[in-house]
Amino acid sequence: MRKLTIFNSYDNKLEEFVPLREGKASIYVCGPTVYSSPHIGNFRPVIVFDVLRRLLISLGYDVTFVSNYTDVDDKIIKRAKELGISEKELTEQVIPEFASLVQSVGSMLPDITPRPTVYMPQIISYIDDLIKNGSAYATPSGDVYFRISSVDQYGHLSGNTPEQLMAGARIESSGEKESPLDFALWKKTEEGIKWNTPWCDGRPGWHTECCVMINSIFKDQGGLIDIHGGGFDLKFPHHENEIAQARAHNHNQLAKYWMHNGFININNEKMSKSLGNVLLAKDIVKHYGGMPFRLMLLNAHYRAPVSFSDDTIQEAMKNANKLQSVYKQLAVELQMAGVDLSTLKATNEDKFFEAMCEDLNTPNALAVVYEEAKLANQDLRVRPLPLEKLGEHFAALRDYFFTLGLTFAYPTLLEDDKRLMSEYLALKKEKKFEESDVLRKKLIEKGIL
Repeated sequence: MRKLTIFNSYDNKLEEFVPLREGKASIYVCGPTVYSSPHIGNFRPVIVFDVLRRLLISLGYDVTFVSNYTDVDDKIIKRAKELGISEKELTEQVIPEFASLVQSVGSMLPDITPRPTVYMPQIISYIDDLIKNGSAYATPSGDVYFRISSVDQYGHLSGNTPEQLMAGARIESSGEKESPLDFALWKKTEEGIKWNTPWCDGRPGWHTECCVMINSIFKDQGGLIDIHGGGFDLKFPHHENEIAQARAHNHNQLAKYWMHNGFININNEKMSKSLGNVLLAKDIVKHYGGMPFRLMLLNAHYRAPVSFSDDTIQEAMKNANKLQSVYKQLAVELQMAGVDLSTLKATNEDKFFEAMCEDLNTPNALAVVYEEAKLANQDLRVRPLPLEKLGEHFAALRDYFFTLGLTFAYPTLLEDDKRLMSEYLALKKEKKFEESDVLRKKLIEKGIL
């Protein structure tokens, strides 16, 4: 297998990817809280870690990809109350929309999509384990808190030491907490969905849900996975608190590698409700298409911010059209010549995979893709057609598109399609334009031209 290097946020350095199990890779990515139609920021990690997954598959790994839906949360309770429906009814509306958009932007659906409401027995048991080993404590009111003094290296991921955090002004204080830094594992609640426990009727804290689901799904690995991913905003406190619980429960850091993606800005400004510039993913996909949006994000390195603007999306649309056009033309010409596309193989893809294996350097990888498309266009104008070269171009682009998740389609020609195409080309050559235009319209309707 090729050597893959990724930036491990845990140690803030590039490291060679060496899986826990040879030939296998386990990935967990924090998914959305499903209370409303998702915005485009939700789809940066969807696309980034889909590319990572596809790269690992291209390199020969057997990948298990897990991404959750957070289906119990204050925002869900509030929104369901506003709509006059149950939390379950709300989440069952939002989840299919999100899954459909995942596919619209070219990403594969996760192998497993756990939900906290399904894993509640395991969550309660996990918290009970932490209380029993002294890492957590229940308060008189029924809330349960994690005792951060029970673990070493708290703050290692985010670079926040307990001393710095104690000096900060944003630490939530509670008379029942032993320390202002301790965080909630279980919360007593008066409204919304709740579960009965020895401590109180309530629901889990957000930080506990992901580490419990990882522990349950990857129990045969001791609750340790290869890669945990998410946005930069999740480093602290979410991922830091996940690690703390894993250290206390399983004596590991939950994941061998931690990866974090940058944000999507709007016209170089932070996207936020207060600025009124939040863009919904469904609107962007409907207006511009899923592939241009994906291509726009891939034009930037995953750890860097990317700006959504009229210029960046229009440029991505132009590039997507060019790639789609040359790919389709290659497929048609090769099939017209009787070539079986499934038998074609690329001879040299080193530059592309070297770029991808350097911490997912998609901008450099795309430069290789655009060069391949340019050379293919040049060879498509040569007569007679250099079929061997065209076959290599097609195979290379097919492999590149799979790895990047660029789902450009091409027509599969039936014998009638080939006959129609041959007649069209013959009429065109004879300059019988009126008759050839009739066939041209039919070929366009079939998606061949």
